[in-house]
Amino acid sequence: MNIDWTTIKAGDDLPSLTRPPIRRTTLALFAGASNDHNPIHIDIDFAKSAGMDDVFAHGALSMAWLGQALTHWVPQSALRTFETKFVSITQLGAEISCHGKVEELFEADGEPRARLALMAIDQHGDIKLTGEAVVSIK
Repeated sequence: MNIDWTTIKAGDDLPSLTRPPIRRTTLALFAGASNDHNPIHIDIDFAKSAGMDDVFAHGALSMAWLGQALTHWVPQSALRTFETKFVSITQLGAEISCHGKVEELFEADGEPRARLALMAIDQHGDIKLTGEAVVSIK
């Protein structure tokens, strides 16, 4: 993305990213890619024995998509910090949208940086993750 960094200001929105609905295949593929084979995410019998109606998505899946949205805006090399807080369970069929907003511009270690507020929500507006990132904007 070609961004004129001199025009970035607090309050600017990052481009959003929306993923297709989460399917069982999505969870199986993510389990393999992340090496997180917790059966609560892939085995319906296990999930039901734990009191759930069905399997549900790994929190790290939404975090990965939030990171993808972030690195569509800045290169990965510009990331200085990236952290999230898991807010609620993400069910099968959820369509996750990732959003960000520039909260603050500042300088650290001699480089201009932006502090970003991040959020992943489903198609019903339920917040799944909140987070923050600091990126270099030079």
